[in-house]
Amino acid sequence: MKTTEASLNWSKWIRQIHRWVSIIFAALVAAIFIALGLGKEPAEWVYFLPLLPLFLLLLTGLYLFALPYMAGRRMGGGT
Repeated sequence: MKTTEASLNWSKWIRQIHRWVSIIFAALVAAIFIALGLGKEPAEWVYFLPLLPLFLLLLTGLYLFALPYMAGRRMGGGT
């Protein structure tokens, strides 16, 4: 029973991290578009800023996507 509680707590943290990183990613992308809309040309490296949050979103999103399938196997449902 302890492992189930620990995995739920872990999943809760992953979900919370995923939410906050998605907000950061959206803010970065919006800031780039706003800068372009104002006629300012940002430096080339600014376009690479959203890549780190995007990579973290990929990792946490894949974990959250696979979570129901992993839980089904733990419960004994093989389908």
